[in-house]
Amino acid sequence: EPPSFLYHGTASQSLDAIFAEGLIPGRRRQVHRSPDPKTAERVGRRHGKAVVLRIETGRMHRDGFAFVLTDNGVWLTDSVPRDYLAFGVVE
Repeated sequence: EPPSFLYHGTASQSLDAIFAEGLIPGRRRQVHRSPDPKTAERVGRRHGKAVVLRIETGRMHRDGFAFVLTDNGVWLTDSVPRDYLAFGVVE
């Protein structure tokens, strides 16, 4: 079971597509999420000006989405519909 919130780092130029389609794996098999905002920001910087998105993973899990935790602490799922995405960090 994932934590209530996870984070996804992306480049600002990708936001329109993300909020239109949700998070999709692109060239990867699954969408990667970070357990903390700082890690997500580092990932986002690889692609341009970083933006960190908060994902309501607890709600996704209750709604039936499957999650996998990798050995290096990255959470995976097939996609993240836009209804589970938001800006900001939960402290």
